[in-house]
Amino acid sequence: MRHRKSGVKLNRTTSHRQAMFRNMVTSLFKYGRIKTTEAKAKELRRWADHIVTLAKRGDLHARRKAMSIVREKQVVHKVFEQASGRYGSVNGGYTRIVKIGRRPGDAATMTLVELIRSDEITYTEPRKKPATVADVTPVTEAADAAATPATDETEPVPVAEAPADEAKAADVSSQDAAAENEPNGELGPKDSSEPADTKES
Repeated sequence: MRHRKSGVKLNRTTSHRQAMFRNMVTSLFKYGRIKTTEAKAKELRRWADHIVTLAKRGDLHARRKAMSIVREKQVVHKVFEQASGRYGSVNGGYTRIVKIGRRPGDAATMTLVELIRSDEITYTEPRKKPATVADVTPVTEAADAAATPATDETEPVPVAEAPADEAKAADVSSQDAAAENEPNGELGPKDSSEPADTKES
């Protein structure tokens, strides 16, 4: 089991693998982009990021560490001269891997590995997850509870009393008008559907 093992072996010995990645990282910084398989590209990204981090430090020890990895001195000098201007405010993510199809012989996924500039690196805000029913329900209950006292407090007392006073005045005037219309204070039957008592016993 390969638990807790980082990196890939790529069916090569350690010395062969290290020599291959040293050649690849030298070519990457010399030409700016190289074409390789996806598995090699993902591992090469780690080597390239390490070289750029050393170049951003810029001291003598970092330069000597980079020279122990990169095969050509001119490439190391070029990387160290451009590192602060090209990657000054960016931490990591100095390479881009672009898939370009499959190799005809064995159908391996081929990629372009290229160096990118700091102005090409953009950070995007993470997308918010859509709200679920469980998330929405407590919020609405809390909003209803908060809204109920607010409506009681916002009702103005004079506005509520003014229509009530007018309604009472209208009721009094309608009762006065009804009393004036009744003939001599005699009351008729309460319900017109009930016949009046005309029998005498």
